[in-house]
This record gives sequence, structure tokens and C-alpha cells, in this order.
Amino acid sequence: MAKVCDTSDEWIRERSGIQQRYFVKEGTATSDLAVGAAKKALDDAGLTPADIDYIVVATMTPDYYFPGIGSQVQAKLGMGTVPALDIRQQCSGFVYGLQVSDALIRAGASKRLLFIGAEVHSGFMPFSPKTWDVVMGRSNDEISKEERDWNSKFRHLVVLFGDAAGAVVLGPSENKDTGVLGFALHTDGKNVESLYVPSGGFAYRPYFSEAHAKEGRYVPVMDGKTVFKTAITKMPEAVHEVCAKVGLTLNDVDLIIPHQANQRISEAVQKALKLPDDRIFNNIYKYGNTTAATIPIAYDECKKSGRIQKGNLICFVGLGAGFHWGAALMRE
Repeated sequence: MAKVCDTSDEWIRERSGIQQRYFVKEGTATSDLAVGAAKKALDDAGLTPADIDYIVVATMTPDYYFPGIGSQVQAKLGMGTVPALDIRQQCSGFVYGLQVSDALIRAGASKRLLFIGAEVHSGFMPFSPKTWDVVMGRSNDEISKEERDWNSKFRHLVVLFGDAAGAVVLGPSENKDTGVLGFALHTDGKNVESLYVPSGGFAYRPYFSEAHAKEGRYVPVMDGKTVFKTAITKMPEAVHEVCAKVGLTLNDVDLIIPHQANQRISEAVQKALKLPDDRIFNNIYKYGNTTAATIPIAYDECKKSGRIQKGNLICFVGLGAGFHWGAALMRE
């Protein structure tokens, strides 16, 4: 990153906590990452695609403007004509999608559901092919001052994101005291323009123009102060709210897995909730912000490392563009 814009390893770590990230090779799409995560989730569950009767996908970076990637995931997995649903709740996509998936199962619409959060954020990076060659380590050439200045215009955004996918298989619980217990979800659209992409939508005619491209309007716009203030206020509130809804308290929660937006946000949420380090999990330093993929990846790491044990009460919490935010409780 320091080779292509005015930043440094120290600057990135201090402001975000990120130490590394992953970008896909050009030609690899969000649906490809989603399929890879889905196959791993199915293997972990000891199931095959034939055992799944519903797909839910959360992404803000679909392969195409439309349709969503659910149908592509279904086709690539060879899953016949099972229904595939796409949702667009950005960084709160996993929490919202978990509620949708839970409702489908409780309603009897699905017996075994595949829920995926996947993102290829590299598509909205403002980098030229030459810059990408440097970023990906294919070239040691210096880029021009003009190109470096262009990249630096967006440095507060390009240093945050990575590409990734995570998936879970969901089904009805045999024990009413385990599995997903409850949700507290909210939306407030008054500050949409504090975090959004100011092009590529039908508020414009055409919905994407040459002028938009020249201005870099395909890159998200973010009012960092508003996002930070909202996140560190609303996320703790949602945690307390969901606990109260199911007759529990924060003291009953064994582990909180927040959306990995920024290490500083997670630290502020931890402070607001007065939690010790062993009751909140962070892995943004390894992947960057991967939007809908952060929580399922973190959950998988906690499961496989032994951080989560049978009977533990887990809280997922996140806030994303919209603003959408919320929390979910699950008993392992």
C-alpha cells in the first residue's frame, strides 16, 4: 500500500489495526469465493449440496449489478432449482441474514439452509492495472506522481478492505435451549450518505456514467466520525437489548464476535460493555474489513481453535451502511 499511495504500515495499523489482507486475482468473482466457503461449510457439516434446500447470500459486491449471486452459487454448486435469496445489508449482513435464515427454518420453508457472507471489495479500489501489479507484487516499478496522488485521494478507504467469504450451514435445533435464541435489529436511514457509493444506482441517469468514473465515484464515500460514533453507541445498545429480549444479561454471554470493521471500533465497543479481552474476539489484523464475511470467518476460527465450547452463549453484533445494525444471540 505504501508503494502506491501516501500511507505507511504504522499509519494503517494505528488507525485500523490491520496488518495484512487478501485480494483475489482479477477474474475471481464474489460468487467464486462464496462457493469456496460453501464447500468448506458443507464438508464441516458432513453434508453435500444435495442436502441443502435453501440458499441465503449476504453481499454488497455481487458479480453483476443484478442479479445477486445466490443463483450463481446455486448453479456452481449443482444444486438444481432450490431457492436462492440475496440480501444487501452491507457490514450488518451476517446478523440480518441470520435472522432471515432462522425465520425460514422456523417457518418450515427450509430444513437445511446454506447461509453465505462474501465480498470482493477489490472491485471498487481506484487502482489502475499498473498499480494493481505493484499491489499484488507482480511489479517493482514506481508509479507516477499523478497516479499516486489519485490513489492517495482514497487512502482512508483502500487501506480498510479485503476480499473474503464465510459460510454456515443451518438447520432446526433438537434442543430449544440451543441454536439461535433471538435478535435485536434496527435501521436508521437519515445518514445514508455518511457511508455509501455515490454512483451505480438509479438515482442517476444513466445509473453509471463516464463522469462518475473520472471522479472516482465508484469508490465508497465515508464520514468516518459519524460511522465511528454511531457504531460505538448502537452496537453496545443492541447487545444489551438482545440479552434482555431473551431474559439474559451481558454477564451470561461467553463471547462477543463483532463485525470486524476497525480495531478502534471493536476496542471502543469492548470498553463500553466493560468486557475483558477473553470475552470479545477480533481478527481484523489478518483480513481487513471483509463486510458480510467477517463474522462467519471469526466464528469459524473460534470454533476450530477451541475458543467456543459446547454450551457457550455467543453474541454476534455489527453495524453497516444504511445505517443497519443489530445483534444476535446463539447458544452453542
